[in-house]
Amino acid sequence: MKYKKTTLPNGLRIITVSTKGNPSVMVMVSVETGSNYETKAENGLSHFLEHMCFKGTVKRPKASDIAQELDNLGAENNALTYNEWTSYYAKAAKKHFLKLFEIVSDLYLNPTLPAKDLEIERGVILQELNMYEDLPQRKVWDVLYKLLYGDTPAGRAIIGPKGNIKGFSRKNFVDYREKHYVASKTIITVAGDFDEKEVLKETNKYFSKVKSAKRLNKLPVKHKQNKPALLVEQKKTDQTHMVIALHAFGAKDRRLPALNMIAEILGQGMSSRLFHRLRDEMGACYYVKAFTDVYTDHGLLAITVGVDPSRTTEVVKAVLDECDKLCRFAVSESELNKAKEHYVGHLFMDLETTDSMATFYIEQEIHTTMLKSPQEIEKEVRKVTSQDVMKIAKGIFRNANLNLAIVGNISNSSSIKKMLSFN
Repeated sequence: MKYKKTTLPNGLRIITVSTKGNPSVMVMVSVETGSNYETKAENGLSHFLEHMCFKGTVKRPKASDIAQELDNLGAENNALTYNEWTSYYAKAAKKHFLKLFEIVSDLYLNPTLPAKDLEIERGVILQELNMYEDLPQRKVWDVLYKLLYGDTPAGRAIIGPKGNIKGFSRKNFVDYREKHYVASKTIITVAGDFDEKEVLKETNKYFSKVKSAKRLNKLPVKHKQNKPALLVEQKKTDQTHMVIALHAFGAKDRRLPALNMIAEILGQGMSSRLFHRLRDEMGACYYVKAFTDVYTDHGLLAITVGVDPSRTTEVVKAVLDECDKLCRFAVSESELNKAKEHYVGHLFMDLETTDSMATFYIEQEIHTTMLKSPQEIEKEVRKVTSQDVMKIAKGIFRNANLNLAIVGNISNSSSIKKMLSFN
């Protein structure tokens, strides 16, 4: 797997990931905008616009025209909106590369945003929002970001509130797209078996007239905290779903490999400390995971778990106890090596498909603008020492970084709040 990044004079970037012999090819066009770029009145606009781009283009006037053409290629296609970027993609057999590129480019460059379809899609998105409300494992993340960042772009849900969704007009989409869908914020990613010259040729063919304008950046993400914070959303559920999150650092930080090892040790794999304690010893949960959640200028170490409401307090205590142990006792070489092997193994296994390759590199480009191969990331991980792990643990496992978000049937949170401390 070889990658290459090319930046055109207008600022548009092209990332190619070549894997000769791969039967599929992935074409993704991304733009550096998402919910973290929105004002309060715009919250949800990035996501709604992503939906509207599939409602028709100049060449393909109806949504069914787009869907039919992609289905005729046997393609897998979709779009994704995140906090800091939005992507449109299609993946199919490599023989369809030229057609895939043309269709995805058309979606990105020439949407008509038909007013007649606006009300229909508004209903679709409201149902999407209702679906997320009924998924407490997902809803808890919206509660967490609200707790962490309050009434700021980073603290608001990507999908936006119902009031905004019901109020957006076609002009809102046109104006927002005019501001953000510009050359300097556009990234084309192609992964699979393709001709490099064809990618550049097709890019020049379709993107030569993409608007060049000053890029609008998001506001820096900031947080103020000096003691543990708790936010509970009361909901009648059979399980309490919660995320314990510690403020850490962004994707560019050199300490990230060590932070990833902490996540591995705590909650990645069936031999991780939290899995062993909460599931094997206590029988308190079915799932528990720990992982890093990093962006351009901020990041977290997060631990997510679902438990019976009656056991919420004891599980919080057990999780914090396992975190505190990393501050007090050095990780053994054997456990650290296991964590490294688990991380590296999944790093490479997760790159077995062309869509995962494209996502791997676009995430790096958005968050750091510095691309690394999986081999380079492996080298960084291999260098992490037990001392590095303890140093990072002592830095983040502090009350001033500690947050807990809960969605569940919690009538009284006072005992949980009392337990929420490393002291």
